[in-house]
Amino acid sequence: MTDLRLRPLRPGDEESAVRWGADEEFCLAIDWDVGLPPEQIRRHWQGIITASEPDFLRLGIESGKTLVGYTDLAQITSSDAEFGIAIGETGRWGRGLGQQAGRLTLAHAFGELGLQTVTAEVHAPNGRSRALMRRLGFVEVGRGRPEEYRGEVVPVIRFALERAKFEG
Repeated sequence: MTDLRLRPLRPGDEESAVRWGADEEFCLAIDWDVGLPPEQIRRHWQGIITASEPDFLRLGIESGKTLVGYTDLAQITSSDAEFGIAIGETGRWGRGLGQQAGRLTLAHAFGELGLQTVTAEVHAPNGRSRALMRRLGFVEVGRGRPEEYRGEVVPVIRFALERAKFEG
């Protein structure tokens, strides 16, 4: 498995997002609009890089000196947050990077942040994401409101992971 680390986003990381945004399969899988102009992606990411929101944390996933993706903890409260993850280059999918980065993110959530529960939502047809949630220890806890995904309205599966299960 590749050595990965999580790090704060920094100026210049928007260029990786521009590269990812040029990959139609990535955009469809992560629910980004296909064909966004590079300048629009660049501006959006520059805003994320400079923002300081107390209830949102996006960390870069770095392999060597290359930004290969990102993880999110959103809607952070004193006890819980919602987890998200994206590996940016489709050629790196299926190599365990998501699982390794996910474990690092969850260790941060339950350790440094002291959270008790981390949740996630996955579009039902996204088999890779559903499998990742299970490998990370999440359990299915219900359904969310259906959403559009890859051009059709699909069910959303809700997952949760409790601190005690992660630490056990």
